[in-house]
Order: sequence, then C-alpha cells, then structure tokens
Amino acid sequence: MTTSSSRDPRDEAPARLAEQAAPGTVQGHPQRWLILGVICLAQLTVLLDNTVLNVAIPSLTREMDASTSDIQWMINAYSLVQSGLLLSAGNAADRYGRKKMLIAGLALFGAGSLVAGLADSSGQLIAARAGMGVGGALLLTTTLAVAMQIFAPEEQPKAIGIWSAVNALGFAAGPLVGGFMLNHFWWGAIFLVNLPVVALGLVAVVALVPESRNRQGDRPDLLGALLSTIGMSALVYAIISGPEHGWSSGRVLATAAAAVLVLGVFAYWESRVPYPMLDPQFFRNRRFTGAVAGAVLITFGMGGALFLLTQHLQFVLGYGPLEAGLRTAPLALTVVALNFTGLSAKWTVRLGTPLSIALGMVVMAAGLASIATLTGHGYAGTLLGLVLIGVGCAIANPAMAHAIMSSIPREKAGVGAGINGTLAEFGNGLGVAVLGAVLNARFAALVPVAASSLPAALAAADSPGERGRVTEAFSSGLETSQLAGAVAVLAGGLLAAALLRRAERAEQAKQAERAERAEQAERVEPAQQAERSESAEPSESAERLEWAERSESAERLEWAERLEWAERSESAERSESAERSEPAEGAESSPAP
Repeated sequence: MTTSSSRDPRDEAPARLAEQAAPGTVQGHPQRWLILGVICLAQLTVLLDNTVLNVAIPSLTREMDASTSDIQWMINAYSLVQSGLLLSAGNAADRYGRKKMLIAGLALFGAGSLVAGLADSSGQLIAARAGMGVGGALLLTTTLAVAMQIFAPEEQPKAIGIWSAVNALGFAAGPLVGGFMLNHFWWGAIFLVNLPVVALGLVAVVALVPESRNRQGDRPDLLGALLSTIGMSALVYAIISGPEHGWSSGRVLATAAAAVLVLGVFAYWESRVPYPMLDPQFFRNRRFTGAVAGAVLITFGMGGALFLLTQHLQFVLGYGPLEAGLRTAPLALTVVALNFTGLSAKWTVRLGTPLSIALGMVVMAAGLASIATLTGHGYAGTLLGLVLIGVGCAIANPAMAHAIMSSIPREKAGVGAGINGTLAEFGNGLGVAVLGAVLNARFAALVPVAASSLPAALAAADSPGERGRVTEAFSSGLETSQLAGAVAVLAGGLLAAALLRRAERAEQAKQAERAERAEQAERVEPAQQAERSESAEPSESAERLEWAERSESAERLEWAERLEWAERSESAERSESAERSEPAEGAESSPAP
C-alpha cells in the first residue's frame, strides 16, 4: 500500500497541466440581482445629473444673472473633474475597497447636490458641481467593478447589459425629469431631488453590497494619479473649448500641448514604476486593445451624432426642448427593453463578442444614416433611425464593456471600469467637438449670409426665402456630420471586431497548445513508469546481491565463532583432564606404611 509521501513528483505532472488548462469556476453572490439593482440606482443618480442641467440653463441665466462663461463652467466643472479622476477613483476602489468608495461617492455626490441646490451665486454652484464630479467619478467606477465581482463569468454579459440599459435610461430621462421639476418648482429642485435617492442608496449599499478589494496591497501610485488627473482634465478641456475659441487659438493649443506632455510623462512613469496604477501590460493584450479602439470610435460617433440629433429635432423639425426630449425616448426604451429582457445577452452569447460588436455597430451606423438621409419624411425617418440606434447600442455597448472588463484581472476591476469611463468621456467629447466642427464648416460654406450660428443667420436673413435657405444649409450640415458619425461608428465596429477575432484565435491556439501538452504528458506517463520499473530492476538485483553477501559474511562469522567456541571447549576439556590426572600420579608414587 503506497502513501502520498512516497508519490513520485513526475506522477503529478499531468494533473498539474490539466488544472492549468481548466480555469476555476467563480460562484455568483446569492443576492447579486438585488445588489445590481442597488448599484444601478446609484448609477442612475449620476447619469440623470449629467443631462438635467441642460434644461435648467435658461432659468439659471435669468435668476442668477449668470453669464455665458458661468453657464459653461457650471456644465464643464462637473465633466472635467469626473473625467480627470476616473482612473484614480478606480485604482482607489481596488486598493481600499469598492464598497467603501461606493459609500464615499454617494456621500460626496449627495453633499454636492445639497450645496448646489442651495447656492445663491454662480461661484458656489460651480464649486458644488466640481464636488459632485468627484462623487460621480467614484460611483461610475465602483458600480461596474462591483458588478464584475458579484456575478459569475457566464452571467456577466446580462448584468453589464442591464447596467448599460440604466445608462441609456439616465441620459434619456434627464431632460424629462428636469423639465417636470422646473415646471413645478424652482431650479434648485433639480439638485435637491438627488438627496432622497442618495439616502436610499447609502442604506442599501451598507446593508447589501459586499466588500471587495485587491488582496495584493500594492503601494499607492500617487504620482501616477496626479499625472493622469492633470493630463485627462487638460485634454478634455481642450476638446470642450475648441469649438468656442477656435482650434488654432493659443489657449486651445497650449492646453492640448500640456495634456500631451503630461500624459506622455504619465505613460513613461507607469512603465517604470513597479506598482503602476495603469499597467502597460494591459495594452499587450489583443482583446483589451481591440475593445479600447472600438470603444473610442463608438463613443466618438455616437456622442457627436446624438448631440447633433437634439439640434436636428429643434432647429430642423421645430420641436421645443421638452418635445425633443420626448421624441428621443424611443432610443432609450429600445435599449432598456432588449437588455432588461436579456435578449441582447443571449444574442451576444450565441454570436460571440466580435460578431456581436460588428453587428451592433453596423445597425447603429444604419440608424445614423437614416436620420441623416430621411429628414424629408419628418419624424418618421428620425424614429426609424432612433430604433435602429437603440438596437445597435443594446447589442454592441454591453459586449464592448464586457470585452474591456474581462481582459483585465478581477482584482483590477476598478481600474478597468475607470478605463471604460475615461474612454467614454474622451470619445464623447471628441465626437461633439469634431462633428460639431464639420457641421459649422458645412453650414458656413452654404449659408447665404455672414453668420457663425443658426440663430444669428436667421436673424440676419431679410426674407422668408433667405431664411428657408439658411435652414436648408443647416440641415445639409447636419446631414454631413451625421454621415461622418455613421462612418466613424462603422469603422470602429469593424476594427474592434477584427482585433477581438484575432485575440480569440490567439487564445484558442494557446488553449489548444495547453491541451496538447496535457495529452502528451498523459501519453508519456506510461513510458515513464515502465522506465522507472526497468531502472528499479537492477537496483533490486543489487540489493539481493548485497543481501546475499551480507548473509554469507554473517554465516562465515557464525562458523568462525562456533569454531572458536569449539576450540575453547576442547582446550578447557584438556585442562580439566590434566588436573584430574595429577592427583592420581601423586598417589601412585607415595611409599607404603
């Protein structure tokens, strides 16, 4: 009977190879769907605030006597702080605990909302919006990171689909909620309405969400966090201010140059430090690189195109702000319906990630093209385009987010969520700036009067016919820019699908190589056992020979001892016989009396 201590290490090699070839299973949290509802509630609060302020701009301008520059900073302070802190927030969540950072994000966002709702000057409101941006960065990264921790890999696509649907719902519902609040209350109510939602979210997070963090405990990359914050904030500011001040202005060029320089130093630092905040090794993963490239292009095309869509509905079709918001709702409703029912997740599993992304982007590009080319049919052409865009978003966006998150280790989920959010902010801002520039260039080339915007051109027009030509010029500019967005989305989908397909083939090749090694190890094992048996036979013969020699030596020693004992016995007998013979001789020699 053999024991575990006598097992040859070579016997365990095939088992180790099999264990390496088969990844371990990860079990989901028992209350994962309830927890997902809690983190989606926190996510919805941030997303509503991203869009609700746009509706309140007229009220803020009138009641706070805010200038155009003040209004811009009220909007940009939030996005600049949030986009600059996304990577740092994700890294902090991984290091110090995702539940802790989720609670901190809700608390900061709620405090900022309270200050913003009670602000009585533009400066106070701008500062409050910046504070809300800090909380928003923590919430956007921790919600997705927690979702990746509590769900098993096979359920993650559906969970991310629901998370994406909440994103779409927040962007669509923001103008509607803002319009309703402003019709019944003063402008501060659009911020104070966040407080009960934040309070409910805090209680639910404390009670339900489990704590998770990176167990390795890397040292904090403080310099990397500082460089990424400065670099991303400067880059986003350059993109935002480009259309207003001109892309060739000194302010924009200096800010863009500073952003490139700081981000270059950040990349150099991350490649040298032993505990990087953003590991450069991620970019050697083909799956990660393909998903990143596709994410930038999809947000570039979609962000700019949807920004132009609101102008199309208001300036070309003549709807008011609230009516325009209602007429964009089919896009969000389509995304919500497909993701909450799980249909998009089923399609992704059935088609695979590369094909799902390609299909979704093609459908989105078709929707943008239909909006651009079917404007003559009124809202019907726009409705068709919105539904197509919603279908494409429901398929492609979750697949893209899952591709990014699944290519990063689970312990770095916060950093992955930060990367996903940073790409969305960067692509969205760049799309608005670039496609807006295409619109302005096309409009300036076709407009019959000297003006830099549609309202100014309409005011300068002298006749109804001239106003009609101004509107047609603006519509032509919108069509050109929407088509440019469609091309960007289509290119992003095809590029991401091609890169992800190459990554999948490379991974399949590695898995096949591992399986082949395990099979070879299983085949070699019997031969190794036979070889060990053959090598054991000479050893056994040597042991037998040694035993025989030892037995022979022992036998010789025993015979020698017996011989010595016999000699000693014989010598003792002789001595005894001699002693007995001496008295007899003495008696014979004595005289008679």
